[in-house]
Amino acid sequence: MMKPILLLLLSSLLPSILTVDPPLPSPDGSDFIRTSCNTTLYPDLCFSSLSTFANSIHNDLNRLARVAISLTLSNTLHLVSYLQNAYGNCVDHGCDGPTAAIIKDCSENLKDAVDEMRDSMKQMKELVSTGSVQSFRFQMSNVKTWLSAALTNQYTCTDGFEDFHENGSIKDDVSSRVDDVKKLTSIALALVNRYADKAIP
Repeated sequence: MMKPILLLLLSSLLPSILTVDPPLPSPDGSDFIRTSCNTTLYPDLCFSSLSTFANSIHNDLNRLARVAISLTLSNTLHLVSYLQNAYGNCVDHGCDGPTAAIIKDCSENLKDAVDEMRDSMKQMKELVSTGSVQSFRFQMSNVKTWLSAALTNQYTCTDGFEDFHENGSIKDDVSSRVDDVKKLTSIALALVNRYADKAIP
């Protein structure tokens, strides 16, 4: 007698047990950032770098792109400072001329990259969304051009080490640090491209 009742209870509960609601979007916007980062060449680095800003991004592609540029700019400024100190130490400790020259040239290239990132950030803040499509495209073209130029300057910085065979630790250290900002710049450029594609009908 108990078995039919038990089966009846189970049959009535089964549909509710098997019905699974789809996952809700994360309230802090981390899913939005993950999806956006998947369009970059370095999705994991992108997400780990930008997810901490989820609450200020608010699922806004423009804000996401600006945060990415700002983060890249900050890291590049720190690298310029590091290279200037490395150059000073190199000169003070009598390292060879080519080593000092390469470090100095790299620092100058990164200073140019900083200026280009600042220009791109300024343009992103001044975007006129109510203007014509042509005007918006022109502004976005400026942003992309400056970020691409910044990336070129970063590559030029490490190009100086290609035929450099002495003081390998300096070469490896500087190249590794510059590679990090290259990746961040690439991420920022990819997110700018995503914003431009989504913003223009």
